[in-house]
Amino acid sequence: MKRKVTLKQIAKELDVSISTVSKSLRDSSEISEDTRLKVQAFAKLYNYKPNLIALSLKNKKTKTIGIIIPEIVHHFFATVISGIEHVANEKGYNVIVCLSDESFDKEVINMEMLANGSIDGFIMSLSKETQQRKDFHHISEVINQGMPVVMFDRVTNDVLCDKVIIDDNLAAYQAVESLINNGMKKIGLITTVDYVSVGKLRTEGYVKALLSNGIPINNNLIIKIEDIDNCSSQIEELITNNDLDSIFAVNELFAVTAIKTAKRLKFNVPEDIAIIGFTDGIISNYSSPSITTISQNGIKMGNKAAQMLIERLESEDEENEQYITEVIETHLVQRESTPILK
Repeated sequence: MKRKVTLKQIAKELDVSISTVSKSLRDSSEISEDTRLKVQAFAKLYNYKPNLIALSLKNKKTKTIGIIIPEIVHHFFATVISGIEHVANEKGYNVIVCLSDESFDKEVINMEMLANGSIDGFIMSLSKETQQRKDFHHISEVINQGMPVVMFDRVTNDVLCDKVIIDDNLAAYQAVESLINNGMKKIGLITTVDYVSVGKLRTEGYVKALLSNGIPINNNLIIKIEDIDNCSSQIEELITNNDLDSIFAVNELFAVTAIKTAKRLKFNVPEDIAIIGFTDGIISNYSSPSITTISQNGIKMGNKAAQMLIERLESEDEENEQYITEVIETHLVQRESTPILK
């Protein structure tokens, strides 16, 4: 049985562009007969089967961008969408937003649905299940068929494409070090399971900050949450069983749950327990007390992701495989859940 080939592989083997291969397979008169026959013979030899994704190559512009996000409950993802929309609309593009609901299957279905000619390219953040399974074939297939993808926030090094991220490790390190600089030594961590890339990186930053300051790692002070809807009991156990002076939470939902739990247990925030969160969304600003947090700047991340995708869509260099990872700066936003940090 002959191996299955992609448009990209045919183009590379025959030293022509992906667009030329696509047009040859559709018998386009724009391509010389000699080239058409050569491409068609090669495709037949290797049993190439075109799919719906191939219909949305650069020669069929829709001026629409597909966005796939894991969930809408986080204010961060809403701000990223806003940032994407602002740049896209300025450039004459529309956007279609789909939710994966943290599901691998739904992420695949969304990509297949949008790639049938509805859009020109994707901007996406990976679902938890996709990261857990480490199965990125649906994304690689889209890219191999000539459709650009830009990943943001939750990304993987297993797929070559443009990416927009923050330095999660460094941001977490700086947040935890600010607690240490204020005399706090027993710092709890509320994080995600390890397969969620951003949670893992923020956990690494926490560990690095403690070790850099001569504080040993106590695994009893670290809890890893898989289901945000059922995390209260784990957080209550963390606070009840450990004499914590502070908590670093890797997102604002964990942070606000920690504040709510601490108050229910009759701890004062920040006098008894200082709490730092991550993301700086509406919850952080309007929580009581308001949450000291790392600003992730979703608007700027969305702006940059849209710029990168549109530049690639409108580039005349279809074979450019020099991919860029753009790192957006973060900063600490001081609020009421911590004392004034040095």
